[in-house]
Amino acid sequence: MKVINEVRMTFPSKSSNERFARIAVSGFISQLDPLIDELTDIKTSVSEAVTNAIVHAYKNQVGKIDLTIRLLDGNIVYIKIKDYGCGIPDINRAMEPLFTTAADDERAGLGFAVMNTFMDKLVVRSKVDKGTTVILTKKINSRKVTDE
Repeated sequence: MKVINEVRMTFPSKSSNERFARIAVSGFISQLDPLIDELTDIKTSVSEAVTNAIVHAYKNQVGKIDLTIRLLDGNIVYIKIKDYGCGIPDINRAMEPLFTTAADDERAGLGFAVMNTFMDKLVVRSKVDKGTTVILTKKINSRKVTDE
């Protein structure tokens, strides 16, 4: 698919940057004029992915998170969140609803389930001690403004 527009950024894995990531994604994809429900689904999914990196990948340490947002032809939004933390030893298990490695922190274990529900496609790649990449894609039903 052809890339229409793209932005990349890197930020520290601090909890305050979860909000920044949501706002950055929201602002960038606004050029497609998404419906409120579409925007909310994307922002929630980004929040879950970034929070996973902050809480699970670096475990009380600060590392870096790379965020790539692409607008593809056909009104497709592509979002990649990459960390360089501990990695996920068993992706299939991690994607099970209610599974969490941070039960002591009262985590629900629903992050991947939420992302999978709200986005058209979710891809998770991970290597132990190398990090995790989450790729989210969603088609936007862009609204056209007509002159009257």
